[in-house]
Amino acid sequence: MNHVVGLLRPATIAVDMDVSSKKRLFETIGDLFASQGLSASLVFDSLLAREKLGSTGLGQGIAIPHGRIKGLKEAAGAFVRLRTPIAFDAPDNQPVNMVFVLLVPEQATDLHLHILGELAQLFSDPAMRTTLSALPDADAVLQALGNWHAS
Repeated sequence: MNHVVGLLRPATIAVDMDVSSKKRLFETIGDLFASQGLSASLVFDSLLAREKLGSTGLGQGIAIPHGRIKGLKEAAGAFVRLRTPIAFDAPDNQPVNMVFVLLVPEQATDLHLHILGELAQLFSDPAMRTTLSALPDADAVLQALGNWHAS
């Protein structure tokens, strides 16, 4: 089952976002989640704290920043495609241009580990990366992710 698409809302998908750094990215992601009723500063602080433990950059232009959010009832996600790639300390030293943010409740279960694994599998698919890099808007992203099936 594809858990990824169920995490997203059109308001938490941004294509061709302009940011200059990881910090600015996390601030902007906080604003995306604020439109869904979460505290922008809480999201920012959680993502930044996790990133200080080690980069969430996977390589091949992909990062999956994630964090635990106090008071969050269920996992939530955001997909961001950047207009200009940014440095992310990824293992291949390549800048990142696609980001999937996963927020989970403070007392998250094994489900969030399963979702992280599913995201890693999704972004290891070259055809999916190519597709996501070319989609025009949030609706197209939702449709492409909804059509993807974990093996």
